[in-house]
Amino acid sequence: MKVVVIGGTGLIGSKVVARLGEHGHEAVAAAPNTGVNALTGEGLAEALAGADVVVDVSNSPSFEDAAVLEFFTTSTRNLLAAEAAASVGHHVALSVVGTERLQQSGYFRAKAAQEKLIEDGAVPYSIVRATQFFEFVKAMADAAAEGDSVRFAPVLFQPIVSDEVAQAVGRTAVGSPVKGMVEVAGPEQFRMDRFFREALAFRGDPREVVTDPQARYFGAEVGERTLLPGAEATLGEVRFGTWPGRDGAGR
Repeated sequence: MKVVVIGGTGLIGSKVVARLGEHGHEAVAAAPNTGVNALTGEGLAEALAGADVVVDVSNSPSFEDAAVLEFFTTSTRNLLAAEAAASVGHHVALSVVGTERLQQSGYFRAKAAQEKLIEDGAVPYSIVRATQFFEFVKAMADAAAEGDSVRFAPVLFQPIVSDEVAQAVGRTAVGSPVKGMVEVAGPEQFRMDRFFREALAFRGDPREVVTDPQARYFGAEVGERTLLPGAEATLGEVRFGTWPGRDGAGR
């Protein structure tokens, strides 16, 4: 099976390419640095020739409202058009658990727009929604920073290691289109403020974690269960406390 992975040189994409290759599939890493640009359309037709499945795990280089909306809508339209022309039978996209509940955020409005284009398109599809990645601890803390402190609401979330996200995406790619969404999440729920207090301390990050019930998540208000997956989610096995990357070495 030929699977083209858009964003195939990034954190998730490179893992998806490797997993598919290990299972005997022809996995092609497609990204601007390999001559394939979904935003401009450059190289798409050539990359998709003979493809059975296209996996889109690309992400916007900018989270500014207009830029991120432009990225996800334009790149998705380009991909779906190229897939239809190449008779691709399955479009798989990576999205985020809780997207529809986070519409005060420009980023999540853009992800919702991407999902809608896929759902309304002609190519059979599957959308894999994942919770926050362990690897994004520092980035999430930086986004919540105010001076020498970071502010998080005491809401629940259920982060997951990126390896298990890649596993879910790869598994979905080689299966039949679900024509809907599947969710993946980590095995444990945490209070976000407590989690970051412990995680930053473990990494030697001196910033104070302030519990703030009004703190926003990438611009959106969050409730107790806004970030949690549904009851049918597939849960990973790796726990944050035993994850080798917990101390942030090399990050």
